[in-house]
Amino acid sequence: MLSIRPAVPADLPLIAQFIRDLADYEKLAHDVRFDEAKLAANLFGPRPYAEVVIGELDGAPQGFALFFHNFSTFEGRPGIYLEDLFVRPEARGSGLGKALLAHLAKLCVERDCARLEWWVLDWNTPSIGFYQKLGAKLMDEWTVMRVDGDALTKLAGS
Repeated sequence: MLSIRPAVPADLPLIAQFIRDLADYEKLAHDVRFDEAKLAANLFGPRPYAEVVIGELDGAPQGFALFFHNFSTFEGRPGIYLEDLFVRPEARGSGLGKALLAHLAKLCVERDCARLEWWVLDWNTPSIGFYQKLGAKLMDEWTVMRVDGDALTKLAGS
């Protein structure tokens, strides 16, 4: 049986492991540097910056989605940005990934959001195909920009 539930503070070690597992899958384990205490504060503290839902199969956690609200000025409404979606390899094909995305889509509708968005690595063709089958479209006319590390500090000081 599939079920989706909101994460609770006791899920922090599970969420941390899902993040590490996702990073391994994406060949980005070298970029994982979060501190669990800061992660806990940012997810479950007085001002949560993101939300997490846990996907379970027969009561066993097998995946997660971490998301937060963004805002569309053109729509004048919020949206949901999916930061991370991960389903353990042994649970893929069970419908859990689709259930997690459907859950987020329902939250979008309930919260009067204009859209649900996320990024996918361009080499991840299995996921791209899966998302397209669900009705997602590639936004290939956009280029992602990022300022971090020393460049972020320098910009902040200018």
